[in-house]
Amino acid sequence: MHPTSQQNLKSEYIRLSEKLKCLVKCRPVYWKSTKETPRHLCRPCHNREKAKGLGKYICQKCHLIIDEQPLMFRNDSYHPDHFNCTHCGKELTAEARELKGELYCLPCHDKMGIPICGACRRPIEGRVVNALGKQWHVEHFVCAKCEKPFLGHRHYEKKGLAYCETHYNQLFGDVCYNCSHVIEGDVVSALNKAWCVNCFSCSTCNIKLTLKNKFVEFDMKPVCKKCYEKFPLELKKRLKKLSELASKKAHPKALDLNSA
Repeated sequence: MHPTSQQNLKSEYIRLSEKLKCLVKCRPVYWKSTKETPRHLCRPCHNREKAKGLGKYICQKCHLIIDEQPLMFRNDSYHPDHFNCTHCGKELTAEARELKGELYCLPCHDKMGIPICGACRRPIEGRVVNALGKQWHVEHFVCAKCEKPFLGHRHYEKKGLAYCETHYNQLFGDVCYNCSHVIEGDVVSALNKAWCVNCFSCSTCNIKLTLKNKFVEFDMKPVCKKCYEKFPLELKKRLKKLSELASKKAHPKALDLNSA
C-alpha cells in the first residue's frame, strides 16, 4: 500500500475511534474488536474481558493481565512490582493509603496532611469531624448504640464512645425516683436519690420543692416543713430519733428536727 494511503487510513481510523465509545466504559475506542470479542472496547475493558475468560486478574495500576500470583489490596489486584508508593516508589504494605486513585506509603501520605477516618481508615477529602481525639467522615461518625450519623447534632461521650442524646440517657442517665423515667433535663439530687425538677415535691401536699426549701425525709420521700408540723407528736419524736442516728452528710439540706 502506498505510504500516503496508509497515512490516510490511519487518520480515518483515529477519527472514527474518537466517535465510537466503549460498550463497557464511556471512553474513546483505541483497541479493535477481535474474533473472540466482536465488540468495540477500549484497551482496559478489552483486557478485563480477556482476563475474565482466562480466569485471571487485571492490575489496577497498568490495567494489564497479571500472569503470576497477584498482590491483593482492598479487593484490588496488582502486579507485585506495581504495588509501590506513587511519590517515593517504595514497595507498599497493608498499611498503604489510597488517595484519588493513587497509592502512597504512610510517611508520604502523612506529609500530605490528609486526615484519616477513625472508622474506615480511609483518607477524608471533604468535611472532617473532629471528636474523641480522632477525625471522621461525616457519615462515619455515628452513635455507638443506634449507629445513626450525628450529622452535626450534639453527641455525648462516655468511655471513648459517642452516643446520641436518647441512647446516652437510656444507658447512663439518672432515673427519677418518683416517675422512673430517665431525667433529660436538670437533676435534683436529694435524700440520696435523683429526681426530675417537676417530681421533687412534698409527698403530702404536692407543693414543689427545691434544695433551698427545708424538708424532712418521711417514708423515703420529702415532706415540706408545714406538713411536718402537722404530724402527730409521737411520729415527730420517732423521726427526730432517726434523724439523730442518720449521718449529717447523707441529708445536708434536710430540716433540722430540733428546730422544726
